[in-house]
Amino acid sequence: MTNPSGAPGQRRARGAASGNRSQQPAAAEARPQSRQGKEPASERESERDRRVRKRGEGDLPLEVREELRAAVGTDRAAGLERRLGIATRAYERERYPEALAELRVLARLAPEVGAIRELYGLTLYRLGRWREAARELRAFHDLTASFDQHPVIADCERALGRDKAVLALWDALRKQGVDREVLVEGRLVVAGMMADRGDLEGAIALLGPGGKSLRHPDTCHLRQWYALADLYERAGDLPRARELFTRVASFSPELFDTEDRLAALR
Repeated sequence: MTNPSGAPGQRRARGAASGNRSQQPAAAEARPQSRQGKEPASERESERDRRVRKRGEGDLPLEVREELRAAVGTDRAAGLERRLGIATRAYERERYPEALAELRVLARLAPEVGAIRELYGLTLYRLGRWREAARELRAFHDLTASFDQHPVIADCERALGRDKAVLALWDALRKQGVDREVLVEGRLVVAGMMADRGDLEGAIALLGPGGKSLRHPDTCHLRQWYALADLYERAGDLPRARELFTRVASFSPELFDTEDRLAALR
């Protein structure tokens, strides 16, 4: 939000130009509050997150194992691979405190491994520890030149009330050749920040181009539609909100809390 956006090795730097928060689809569970009282913009449960979760208990990707061996040597790498595997599986199963315990040790022993810093940051993010999560994910970016986790960093900054930092991260994302999903996630964060400030009109304008009807939408589109529906409802345009919630429900009724939102609008 996200591979999140996922477990180690689901992303890889695409060079210096490379790349589940706004009122993005809320997860069914309650979301943690920031110290300023703002919610994070989404659970960043992106398509990449879902692919990660489907990997189950498979071995770490070869590129991650190679990264570990290059950093600490073959002899020490075996033990770190085991710990990273434990952390990855815990993250996939949403046992974030358990993942954090392993990652804290891993980050101390191998701070130059991007896969570790990435998962450490994502775990902190899931636990609502915004400052620490942003720090680790910025370190991940510095190590890999990947912009994949910039939306998560931006959402941490949003939760902390640092609007200028959110806009700077969004500006960096727009200038890079990032995946569409990463760009959409960044846009959702900015729209959420604008809504936080009471600029519902601006937030709707930012997300509006993503509200076009499609015959075969992916989760990325559904998230934009949900976010727009939420914004329209908050702005008092209930017919438009109802239309967009209905559209989301027609493709994926189990996604988010769409049916409950529709019921409240009837």
